[in-house]
Amino acid sequence: MFRSTPFRLAFAFGSLFVVTTLIVFAVTYFLLRAEIYSWLDTSVTETFSVIESSYSPGDVEDLIGTMESFSRLDNGDRRVFYLGSPDGHRMAGDLKTYLPVEGLSTVSAAELGLDSEESFRVISGKVDGTNLLVGQSLEATEDLTQILLINFGWMLVFTLIIAAISGAYLTRRAQARIDAIAQTMEDVSGGDMSKRIGLGGSGDDIDVISGQINAALDRLSDLMEGMRQVSADIAHDLKTPLNRLKLILEEAVLQDEHGKPVSDQLQEALQESDQINATFQALLRISQIEAGTRRLRFAEVDMKDIFATVAEIYADVAEDNGQLLSFDLSGTPSCPLEGDRELLTQLVINLVENAMNHCPPRTEIRLSLNTEKGGCTAIVSDNGPGIPEDQREKIFRRLYRLDKSRNTQGHGLGLSLVKAITDLHDMTIRVEDNQPGAKFVLSWSA
Repeated sequence: MFRSTPFRLAFAFGSLFVVTTLIVFAVTYFLLRAEIYSWLDTSVTETFSVIESSYSPGDVEDLIGTMESFSRLDNGDRRVFYLGSPDGHRMAGDLKTYLPVEGLSTVSAAELGLDSEESFRVISGKVDGTNLLVGQSLEATEDLTQILLINFGWMLVFTLIIAAISGAYLTRRAQARIDAIAQTMEDVSGGDMSKRIGLGGSGDDIDVISGQINAALDRLSDLMEGMRQVSADIAHDLKTPLNRLKLILEEAVLQDEHGKPVSDQLQEALQESDQINATFQALLRISQIEAGTRRLRFAEVDMKDIFATVAEIYADVAEDNGQLLSFDLSGTPSCPLEGDRELLTQLVINLVENAMNHCPPRTEIRLSLNTEKGGCTAIVSDNGPGIPEDQREKIFRRLYRLDKSRNTQGHGLGLSLVKAITDLHDMTIRVEDNQPGAKFVLSWSA
């Protein structure tokens, strides 16, 4: 834990919090202390002024009376007074000696002739020749500042404790979440692709990163499942043509041993090998597209032009099959897209050929384009036999073919190529029921 980033961050912020608190306490203490001493100076000065103002010229008795009145007051603030004649004779007050000072000064009790360890804040001066001194003990003020200092000390201790507890809690909480991420990645690396990181629901940075990791793991799981499925499909779908190729070659060997011509067998073997090679070429092309290398060829294209070109080329092919391919150009909006024109053309061709290969004669195949708010939608629909709902996601797998389509031409990679091209161009594709028939819907942002 002590080497972890959360602990170091908590320690750094905790230290910053404690230092900041200490500075605030220190500034507050010195400001309060200065304010208390200022109040004490004001009290001493005002007392001196009151006594001084009570004197009338030639009437020392009033001055002595005022002094004695102040001396008899006990406000708990320990005041001292002295009034003496110019020749040093004490006339009133509780001090025996006069201590001349300049302005406000802090003096010890010993300097004032008192038997204590206190300090006093005093002011002295002349009143019509007499010596007047007024002072007040600093004991209460120093006790108050001492109490403030002790309170601040305890507050600092509690602050340290709270900072330590909070830091430890936050560290353990953050470390627990990081450990959960590490454990999940360890489980995934151990082969358990179902593991995902639990989200705290706070939407903080760890939640965001966890969500991104989960999305990456979902993608990785899908890819691995796709690889597993591809391996199984390759083993299943290529087993038959490879066995057929083997039988053809064995027959050619027997024919050759009996001196019979083998050109027919060799021609048939060549066709089988071409079919197998085409399957692997299609798989290789899908892998290249999924790797994203074709993004370098992206440029702005108009899907309207691509649909029009494909419709024009395949209209006659559909007519030869007894089918109808239609694409109404009137009113069709422009649908721009940043992409690879060759791949996008292949995408539309594959969807059209898929409909033509798996639909009977007299089937109508329709192409359409529509603009929506912030994007475009392209549709390739037919009124053929349709696709069962539970099979609509599976048809995009490599080499996957519906049972009813296994006797038709193709190797089960046309729609896989379509899915790879749509992913490359940040498009979405979904299959819907056309009632009757199937409807392939492409969507992308404009």
